[in-house]
Amino acid sequence: MLTLNRNTGEYEDHRFREFPDILQEGDVLVLNNSRVIPARLFAHRAGLHTQKGHKTTGRIQILLTEQVNEWEWKVLARPGRKVLTGERLTFDDNTLNAEVIAHGEFGERTLRFETVADFYGAIEKLGHIPLPPYIHRPDNAADRERYQTVYAEQRGSVAAPTAGLHFTPEILQKLRERGIQIEYLTLHVGLGTFQPVRVDKVEEIHLHTEHYTLPQTTAKAVNAAKRDGRRVIAAGTTTVRTLEHCASIAPCGKLEPHSGATSIFISPGYEFRIVDALLTNFHLPQSTLLMLACAFGGRERVLAAYKHAVEAGYRFFSYGDCMFVS
Repeated sequence: MLTLNRNTGEYEDHRFREFPDILQEGDVLVLNNSRVIPARLFAHRAGLHTQKGHKTTGRIQILLTEQVNEWEWKVLARPGRKVLTGERLTFDDNTLNAEVIAHGEFGERTLRFETVADFYGAIEKLGHIPLPPYIHRPDNAADRERYQTVYAEQRGSVAAPTAGLHFTPEILQKLRERGIQIEYLTLHVGLGTFQPVRVDKVEEIHLHTEHYTLPQTTAKAVNAAKRDGRRVIAAGTTTVRTLEHCASIAPCGKLEPHSGATSIFISPGYEFRIVDALLTNFHLPQSTLLMLACAFGGRERVLAAYKHAVEAGYRFFSYGDCMFVS
């Protein structure tokens, strides 16, 4: 773990096991307890025939990215050019069937699934954990737990809130013993968070919508910390985005417990209302995640810390090392 003082630009090398000792008694640490679902599915296009009159498989990879309502999902389809509006898809042994009801860019589609008794049960049976694309192997049974935080509860994410992967039950217990207050919120991570920037102007960047829940206990704890001058520590960019979105719509600046959706994009120049310190992994160039980190820590100071991280052999990506910016 690399620590960065965003006021001075000073950075130091640490181990994550030291994290509880780096925090201060009275800090409020907020974690995202969303759970990754096995969102990668394989379907066949219904009604296709070869020239000889035999049915063809028409195998399509579907990645669930955002739940629109009870039975409709936004998805990424590969190969997307073959999946047309109005087509019907069947998944494996007909456990699930869906119709393509809308068409978007970059392989995006909207599916309406037929009603089944237990949709998430079917997903658990048929689906695969959507490992990051740079992991060049199929998922296995162990990934269903390894690609989760130890406190994951609320299912709905298609990617792990990776800053949370560093925590163990022992570290969480040590944090509590140190007088750190731990609270939770839920933001279901969608692929939009990780997609590369495809436009030249910052004002043209629009993130996908992600759904969140801010519980009463967390809102109360954050409000009390801000009132008392204690720090609010966000574990991960998803936690930052949720807290800052909630602050932007809060009456009189006080957070209120509620559920909603956000597409907030944070870039340099943003004025943070809630978050005082950030734990985050190392992000790739040309990503909105790196832009958020630069907004919080200062562009030049964050990039200088990244240069040191590369030279020192820190690991990047989802299973990599982390940085604490305060």
